[in-house]
Amino acid sequence: MLSVNHFDDSGPDRNINLYSSTKKLSKIFTVEYLSNIQHQTNFISVRVKDMASKPIELAALGRPLFPAMLYDCREDSFIPGVTLWDRKSLSEDLDTHPQLMTDLKFSTSDSLSSKSSLLNVSASLKASFLGGLVEVGGSAKYLCNTKSSNQQSRVTMHYSETSRFDQLTMTQLGQITYPQVFEQKTATHVVTAVLYGAQAFMVFDRSSAEDENKQDIEGELNAMVKKFPQFSIEGEGAVKMTDEDNKKAENITCTFHGDVHLEQNPTTYMEALEVYKKLPTLLKENPENAVPIKVWLYPLSLLDTKAARLEREISTSLIANTEDMMEELREVEMTCNDLSRRTEVNIFSDIKARLHSFQDSFSIYTTVLQKELARVLPAIRGGGMEEQSLEDTLRIHSSSPFNANLLNQWLDDAKSELYLLNNHSKTLNEINIEDSDGLNGILLDPDIDVVLCLTFTSLKYKDPYLSTLTEFLKSDKFKELDANKTLLSVTSDRKWFKDPDVIAKMRENLRLFKRFSEANKNEKSIRFIISAISNPSIPGSSIYLYENGKVTDTKFQCDYRTVLFTQQHIHYLNSFYINNHPLGVFGAS
Repeated sequence: MLSVNHFDDSGPDRNINLYSSTKKLSKIFTVEYLSNIQHQTNFISVRVKDMASKPIELAALGRPLFPAMLYDCREDSFIPGVTLWDRKSLSEDLDTHPQLMTDLKFSTSDSLSSKSSLLNVSASLKASFLGGLVEVGGSAKYLCNTKSSNQQSRVTMHYSETSRFDQLTMTQLGQITYPQVFEQKTATHVVTAVLYGAQAFMVFDRSSAEDENKQDIEGELNAMVKKFPQFSIEGEGAVKMTDEDNKKAENITCTFHGDVHLEQNPTTYMEALEVYKKLPTLLKENPENAVPIKVWLYPLSLLDTKAARLEREISTSLIANTEDMMEELREVEMTCNDLSRRTEVNIFSDIKARLHSFQDSFSIYTTVLQKELARVLPAIRGGGMEEQSLEDTLRIHSSSPFNANLLNQWLDDAKSELYLLNNHSKTLNEINIEDSDGLNGILLDPDIDVVLCLTFTSLKYKDPYLSTLTEFLKSDKFKELDANKTLLSVTSDRKWFKDPDVIAKMRENLRLFKRFSEANKNEKSIRFIISAISNPSIPGSSIYLYENGKVTDTKFQCDYRTVLFTQQHIHYLNSFYINNHPLGVFGAS
């Protein structure tokens, strides 16, 4: 990650804590003033005895977190419409300072960890986001923007700017207007300070084909995005770019997430460049449009012992394990998306049905898993559960058929099956692949007398692993995991495309079909196609012969040893036998 920082010392570059300076609060916690030589300001070090007396610094993430807003740290949610003070008290005693800073960063990572770092999201808040407890807005929607394909290369540019720092004073803390709020126990903290500003994320993507070097594409994209600061120096006139850069820019798309209002969000590289040049002026011209970037939360229990408390925080290591689990599932989703776009999937209905079954089960499971996190996280923080509850959830996941290893194993098998089919279509690149409807249409064509079809016969089969996924979803494993039940492994099922004898037979059929189709490609009354018809008695593939719309041979052998039953066969196949029989025309005759 590359970071370029620009600071403006016209305002106090400091974070002002309100959690001291009165005798009333001095009995609750100890305050130690430390001298900061660099900024010549005082910072406050707070020694706390428990989680309830610890102030919290929190990323706003596009949420309306303003001074005096009540906040529940158990669920990471704000409480609108309820306050401890009246409007007059808040407006009269609010302390405001300018705090100016701009920052420009670049990132090539698409992980949640990297995104959280750019937005200064704490581990606890990240866990809440993973559990679906936090609804982000504005620039923070960047957290939700994940790659949908492994073929995507991505570079993100992050521009941030701060403008002012607002804080409550001790006047408010000492004079509560509505003390009955404490008894409601809906909130654990109150927002006592807010840092305002604006952020913008420009996410640049470039898709690469399977035969392209993805590493080269990523390097090219990274170089193009990092040229933005150089291009902006050109001023108000048109941006000057080389022909090579212009050509590269045509393949780059942009997604914008920001706290500033634009007439139209950029979708191309050139549009993004124009927006980038305007970003520094957008907030300066409209300072009232600044939004909360970071907030400071003060525990309500320090103001009144009847208030709800944040009893405990979840350990960083456990949150990291949760993040790893969700990242693995995201990788599975990307791979699944890539497979669903394959031509073979959309043509062969049996493969499509299996992939859709996998996707449906996976989608249901991830939704259930996120709901489980949303149930467990607040309960742990509020003291209703121990951390062991989250550990149990992770353990159940790792023991389930939805663990990443088994999911990826199934996807690897699916890729192997598709690769085999794709290899056939590439070898026979001039021959169309037809689904069942396409095949029937050709058989009904009165101008076509003979159809030879290279037929995949083993695409329809029962997949025990998919059945296991479905059965698992029917049981409530999150409440009680049956440790005695042995879950089915993907490797326990022998797939047809892993049988070397089947593969050898398919290679032979492919070779013969290719030679025969090339020898008769000019015969208009013969049609050569590729399709799929389930036939368990002929594993792998076979060559089907159709005459006048009816199948006459399901194991047609396209070589000089073939016995021709009709004079019509001799007419159509004559050229192939003459060209391929070792005795030439005499042998064919």
